[in-house]
Amino acid sequence: MGVVNITPDSFSDGGKFFEPQAAVAHARRLLEEGADILDIGGESSRPGAQPVSEVDELQRVLPVLSELRDVPVSVDTRRPAVMRAVLAVGASMINDIEALTTPGALEAVVGSDCAVCLMHKQGDPATMQQAPRYEQVVGEVKAFLSSRIAVCEKAGISRERIAIDPGFGFGKTLEHNLVLLKRLAELATLGVPVLAGWSRKSTLGVITGRPVSERLAASLAAALLAVQQGARILRVHDVGQTRDALAVLRALEKA
Repeated sequence: MGVVNITPDSFSDGGKFFEPQAAVAHARRLLEEGADILDIGGESSRPGAQPVSEVDELQRVLPVLSELRDVPVSVDTRRPAVMRAVLAVGASMINDIEALTTPGALEAVVGSDCAVCLMHKQGDPATMQQAPRYEQVVGEVKAFLSSRIAVCEKAGISRERIAIDPGFGFGKTLEHNLVLLKRLAELATLGVPVLAGWSRKSTLGVITGRPVSERLAASLAAALLAVQQGARILRVHDVGQTRDALAVLRALEKA
């Protein structure tokens, strides 16, 4: 899953692809590098990010989505009205950091045939990293995602349409993130694909001491570890390099 941030304030590439033509060109490059699906978003959810208006989000996302109707596109949004609008334009997936808990979100997607990704987070982006706490982080994340899968299925969203995301960096400390990565296979037992998003994140900066622009090696390491623990979707900025790393892992598995 190749990341296309149509925002001025995303932590890694905020503003770089803010103009629609730049975003579309970047999306096409990611497809050439081997992305299976694009994940576009018009609202940053980085720690400390402030929400944008529904109008602004739609003005950012719709022009880009309309130029990418020929390829699988996931839209990263938590607003039901935005979900309805992008599904009408041909979005293939809704990637929701709120796991469809917002009133109206389930109804927005249940009548379509789109895929959905349900993510766990603690708190809101503006404050979620201030003091995240868990008694048992893996158990709590797994219980939440299991409950959301059940709610979706009861509403009419088949299990075949659902993926889950433990939400690395979304209301989690360094230790929480590492424990979740180490025990990611426990989430895979829920029976739906697990998405892992480690690319360039601040946890990797804490571990390596490197700024966002120098976290490629750490991102690749985290991606490979996630796959070894059961992840089936990798949300990344560096598609070509990630595919090369995965090719080495696959070659080793087949040897």
